[in-house]
This record gives sequence, structure tokens and C-alpha cells, in this order.
Amino acid sequence: MLQHIIPATGLLFTLENILWINIGVFVGSVFAAIPGLSVILCVILFLPVTYSMMAIPGMMFLLGIYCAGGYGGSVSAILINTPGTPHAAATMLDGHPLSERGRTKAALKIALYASTFGGVFSALMLLFLGPQVAKIAAQLGTAEYFMVCVFGLTIIAGVSGKSMIKGLISACLGLLISCVGSDPMTSYDRFTFGVSRLYLGLDLAICLIGLFALVEIMAKAEKPLDRLNLDTTQIKDDGVITKAEYKRMARPVLLSSIIGVLVGIIPGTGASEASWFSYNTAKNMSKHPEEFGHGSVEGIAAAESANNAVTGATLIPLLTLGIPGDGTVAIMLSALMINGLNPGLSLFTTQGDIMYAIMLGLILVNIFMCLQGKFLTSLFAKVVSIPQEILTPIIVIFCFAGAYSVNGNYFDVGVALVFGALAWVLRKLELPPVPILLGLVLGSMTETNFRRALLISNGSPSIFFSSVYCIIFLVLIAAAVGTIVRGKMKEKKAAAQKED
Repeated sequence: MLQHIIPATGLLFTLENILWINIGVFVGSVFAAIPGLSVILCVILFLPVTYSMMAIPGMMFLLGIYCAGGYGGSVSAILINTPGTPHAAATMLDGHPLSERGRTKAALKIALYASTFGGVFSALMLLFLGPQVAKIAAQLGTAEYFMVCVFGLTIIAGVSGKSMIKGLISACLGLLISCVGSDPMTSYDRFTFGVSRLYLGLDLAICLIGLFALVEIMAKAEKPLDRLNLDTTQIKDDGVITKAEYKRMARPVLLSSIIGVLVGIIPGTGASEASWFSYNTAKNMSKHPEEFGHGSVEGIAAAESANNAVTGATLIPLLTLGIPGDGTVAIMLSALMINGLNPGLSLFTTQGDIMYAIMLGLILVNIFMCLQGKFLTSLFAKVVSIPQEILTPIIVIFCFAGAYSVNGNYFDVGVALVFGALAWVLRKLELPPVPILLGLVLGSMTETNFRRALLISNGSPSIFFSSVYCIIFLVLIAAAVGTIVRGKMKEKKAAAQKED
């Protein structure tokens, strides 16, 4: 590790990297502070920007957006009782009541400090656990990697929304779209319909601009315009946090950071699950549970440290196995691969300096997030009240400019529009878009490893049960599916009881 850290610091501490980190943090904070604009939308819009950049500044920019998005969502949750991002919903329960008591600045500071601690903690876990997991990944063959991909596809069950059937339909659609282009084993055309531009397949960034960005614009166009006049003078209170409050926050922040890391490592979970679970745990362990829901500092700290602790942990399965921990991290995979960085042990052995620079950079991202949050909170708060008629055209311009910039042609803009129309139809049918993303990301890897394994075994499926790692992943797949199905059944039962 030490032989990589010293050269990694030299690669990391450059003016270019520092600049892109701060731009990413600022953009992520602004986007996440506006209700309805998610972090995943922000990453998709700015992903094409990284295609012309080197690996380290590109990843620093995206990680800045990703981490700052965890904190930015708390700004609107505290100020206007509307979470900017889904995982800030738990923060809203105590953040807004504390703000109403005249302690708006204190609530924002608690959210910022807890987010920073959770982010730095997860970055350290990534730094120490990532290389160890990569060593295990080096022992995996094609059959084992296929099982890893299948395990990754179980994420779909966890992100399917209310209906698992609809989630599976979306996933199958994503897998089908991933087949467009040349066959990975024979190089024959598949689903190109004579269009030569489709031979190399569909670019992930262009598909995602249509699936997540353009469809959001269409959804907003269907709703009446709403205006919010926010009085930012309420943020000018002294914001003092007492020693007793810091002491009360210490245990929930540490415990929630550990929970966030554990949740983030498991594919299919995410910041929302981590924040709610940590909030619940903090409430059960608190000496003042009656304060929760009425402005508890412990509640804000637990929720915010957990959702930011997820960020570094989701990169562990991504960098070592190529399995994204959540939808946002899945998009970052293309930013790595465009620079020839394929996940696995080879990434840590042949490109160790770059990997350690990225992992150390995550710590730096959280430090700059804390600094920007401290000095620019009032600005982030004003962003909450930007009128939709101004914001919407700007996002549309970003969408089309991003789609065009990937390969510099208008065909990609047309592809983005087609996927936007497809996403709009899927939304009307209540089919979730995230499973499509996971199908697109994991489809090619799953198919290639499956076919290679069968070639090695002369068509015998016994190869998928031939090693200890295959058995372990089979057990993990069964346990993950069982847990998710059980959770869905409980949700369905609880909903039925409410109706009665």
C-alpha cells in the first residue's frame, strides 16, 4: 500500500484535480438542493464532460457531484420540509422542526459535519478494504465472474419499486438493449437493422440522458409551475452547537457511519435504506427518543452521516468486481472504462497509483464539501427557489449538448430523444428506469462470462457449481433474493392492513 500512496499523492495534488473537485462539489450541492433534481440526473448530465478528461480529474469531478449530492439534499429538507434527494427524507423529520425553532443554521451545520464525517469514514474504508477485496477477485474465473454478475443483477429486485414483476420487465428490456451491436464472441451484427452506427452498440451516457434526464423534463412539463419564495435571512442565526449536543451526536454519527458502509458494500441497497435504518437505530439507542421528530440533533446527525458513508462503500464492489453498488455508481463505470481502467485486481496492480489517487481523492472531496458548505450555504439555499421556467431550458440544453459531445454527431442526439420517449412510456406504465440501467451496465459482462464459461466446460452447466466461490455466490444470491422477497411481502401485507 505504501509504495502506491506516495506516488498517488503526487498524481492527486495538482491544480487541475483541486479545481475539478471543487467544481464537482459545487454542482452536486446546487443540483441536490433543488427538489426534483436527483444526484443521478446530475451525474448523467455531466458524464460526457469527463470523456475528454484524464482518469483522475474525471473521477474527482464525478465523485465531487456524488458526495456533495448526499449533503445538498439536506438543505431543502431543512429549509422547506422537502428533501432535495430521496435519501434526505430522514433528515427532514428533525431538520425542519429544528429550523422552525429558529436554529436553521445549526441544523445545516449538523447536517454538514455529520455528512463530512460519514464521507471521510467511508473513504478510509475504501482505502483499506478495496485492495483486499481485489486480491480475492483475482482468484475468480469466468464461471465465478458470471455468478458475480448474477449476484449484481439481484440488485434489480431491490430497486423495482412496488412491483417486482415490473422491475424484472424493465431489467429484461435493459439486457435486450445491451445486446445491440456486435456479438462479443463472433462479432456478427445483432439488432442493428442495417444501421452501421449501431455496430459498436449504444453508448451508455447517451442512453441515460434519455432515460433519466429528458424524461424528467417531460414529467415537469406536465405539472403546473410552482414558485417558492424563500426567505434566506432565517439562515443568519448564530448557528451555535453546544458541547453537550456535540457529545450527544458522537455515538450516532460513528454508529451510522459503520451502518452506511455495511449497507453501501451490499449491491442493491443504497443511501435511503442506510439513512432510515440509522435513524431508527439512533432513536432506539437514544436517551431522549421523545425528541425525535421534533428537532433532535441526534436524528439529523444519524441520517446524514449514514447517507454519506454509503458513497465510498459503493465503490468497493465497483472497483474490485465491476459490480455497481447503486445506480449512480453504475454510471461512473463508463468514466473508468473510457480511460481503459477495467475493474479487478489488474486495476490495483497495473494502475495502482491511479487507483490510490482516486481513493485518497475521495477524502479530499469530503474536506472541500465541508469548506464549501460552511461558506456557501446561503447560496445553496437561494438555489432552492429558482423558477422552473428558467431551470428547465437550461437542463434541456445540457442534455442535447451532452448527447452531441460524446461522439460529435447528431445521430446520438436522436438516440437520446428515442430513449427519452421510451422512458416517458415506461413511466406511464409505472415501469422503473433503474433496472434498465443495471441491465445495460451488467448485460455485456454477464453474457460474455456465461458464454466463455460454457466454452471452457464444453457446454456443461456443472462449471457454475465447480468451485467454492461459485457456491458462496449461489448462497448469497439465494439469501439476497429471499430477503428482498420477504421484505416485499411484508410491505404488501402492511399495505393491505392499512386499507382494512
